Amino acid sequence: MRIRIRNSLATRLFLSAAFWSLFILVIAGVILSTVQQRASERAFDDRLAIYLKSLVADVASPSDADRNDPSHFSEPRFDLPLSGWYWQVTRLDRLPPEIRSSVSLFGGKLPVLSADMTQSGTMREGYVTGPDEQGLRMVEQLIDLGDDGRFLIQIAAPADTIADAVRHFRLTMIITFVLLGLALVITTVFQVRFGLRPLRNLRQEIGAIRTGQTQRIAGTYPDELSPLAQELNLLIDSNEAILERARTQVGNLAHALKTPLSVIVNESEDEDTALANKVREQAALMRDQVNWYLERARVAARVGTLGSVTEIAPVIAGLVRAFKKIYRDRDLDFHVAIPDGLRFRGERQDLEEMAGNLMDNAGKWARSRIHISARLVDDGFVEIIVSDDGEGLPPEARHAVLARGKRLDESKPGSGLGLSIVADLAVLYGGALALDDSPEGGLAARLRIPAIEGSSLGLTNV
Repeated sequence: MRIRIRNSLATRLFLSAAFWSLFILVIAGVILSTVQQRASERAFDDRLAIYLKSLVADVASPSDADRNDPSHFSEPRFDLPLSGWYWQVTRLDRLPPEIRSSVSLFGGKLPVLSADMTQSGTMREGYVTGPDEQGLRMVEQLIDLGDDGRFLIQIAAPADTIADAVRHFRLTMIITFVLLGLALVITTVFQVRFGLRPLRNLRQEIGAIRTGQTQRIAGTYPDELSPLAQELNLLIDSNEAILERARTQVGNLAHALKTPLSVIVNESEDEDTALANKVREQAALMRDQVNWYLERARVAARVGTLGSVTEIAPVIAGLVRAFKKIYRDRDLDFHVAIPDGLRFRGERQDLEEMAGNLMDNAGKWARSRIHISARLVDDGFVEIIVSDDGEGLPPEARHAVLARGKRLDESKPGSGLGLSIVADLAVLYGGALALDDSPEGGLAARLRIPAIEGSSLGLTNV
């Protein structure tokens, strides 16, 4: 199974700090273990060197008794067979060499650390394999007494003593370092969380702006993040200024175009000629086109601005009340199922226009019932479904009704811009409008628009 590591600053900082902390602990453990082993060897060698010097003194003594029987030690293990504690004195100037040894050797011999027998007076130490395959730590020294002979003096003791000391130290060190490593990992977690807390606060502030809970980034941030917070606030201010200028220009353009069109229509009202009728017809079409493009420009300037959030259920409820009055003579039944708290990430009037056009279209064709529902989908969008129990629409005609100004039935009132406006507004918000068969037999319009997630699931019924 492949493990996926989160791509986050917290994970990067934690893994980096944990890796280097553990790496340093391992290196420190290796160094301390090596130093302790050498210290144990030196201490053990110093102990053996005391016995070695005593043997050297006995061999170099002018007394023949001491020279021939250099075994006056207080260590009783030299007298226990194969105890691991051995001494051996070898006279090298005679052939064959004369060897005197401790009782513990039990007839065995100690190996030689070095074959170089020319360096007298120098003490050598090392590991050897003794009788009965014992691992030994041994020190030896070559002394030259001139006419009294040349002697190789050796003292050996079990190497397990050093190994046990090193093993005990390493076990203690490993336990200590494991606990220290755990402490470092835990403190690293708290350090990373504490260090990145300003970033989490900044993210929450930006999320609050996006969801419309606040308008600016507030609070005090560290020196590294304070310029970013200031730049974001300046960006928000600049965005609002651009939006306001766009709205002003759209409004000015609307007034500039509507006034001449109104004059043309008023002038043509006084005559009942074919030319006047044509002028009125084209002027009405121009007014619809101007309204459509101005609305599109207004929404395009507004879409994507921060802080625009609209509760869906209240908007739908208000539209239902309005359309019940509009279609009161037909006694249409509006059934609404909207999750409480479901929010649209956009302007309220845009939601009213999109949902209103869909409900108006359903009201024109429904026989007796209109069903409005909404649900939050997985990718951060909300789907609003408006369906009716009317005659429906053939699949081949559904694309045509979304074209601007296209009307399949001239008997119904309207300009033919309603569904096309909804489709264009949905696209501007990154969504879409799709037409489908309704479970009630008519047409189902599915409007997909961005939403703020985290809504509750209680249903509001009208």
